Amino acid sequence: MQLGTRWSVGGEAPSSLPEVVAYAVTTVEEELVATDVATDGWKWTLTWLEGKPVVELDDGTVIRFNPQEDSATITQPVQGEPDEFDQD
Repeated sequence: MQLGTRWSVGGEAPSSLPEVVAYAVTTVEEELVATDVATDGWKWTLTWLEGKPVVELDDGTVIRFNPQEDSATITQPVQGEPDEFDQD
């Protein structure tokens, strides 16, 4: 069993992460800096699902590892414009 952990945005990612996942974390953080998103107090949460790392940011961004392809998939939350059917 592997235990998860939390770390602050801009902090050092756990060394147990595959390189491609650590790179994806860095990519997300660079995008947040480039778009002037205030991330004070934001943290990443690492959990292990069936032996594979799943990393989630406080804003809902999720990074999943695909060991067969040695790739990481970044899924960001969608924030759309309200339409006429949305309730107040």
